[in-house]
Amino acid sequence: MTFVSKMKQAFAWYDEVLQFPHRAEIKRELREEDDLFHLLCFSELLGLPNPVSYYTLELYPEMIENFHEWHLRMGMEKSPLDNIRCC
Repeated sequence: MTFVSKMKQAFAWYDEVLQFPHRAEIKRELREEDDLFHLLCFSELLGLPNPVSYYTLELYPEMIENFHEWHLRMGMEKSPLDNIRCC
């Protein structure tokens, strides 16, 4: 191994060591951001006015796959939307 590759490996290891204690916190923050994003996108279907519905309309096909996990995390046992069957 060359010196440069060893240094890259050392920096990668150092980065992992620094991130390790905060990994759960980072995952929780990303999950909360994702939940807020889903709420904004599905708010119109839930009866709340959505100011960005024009921009989120084309995202629905991608988000339907994650909808089941999202509504379970939000505390809804069944899908709140009649036109989306996931349970």
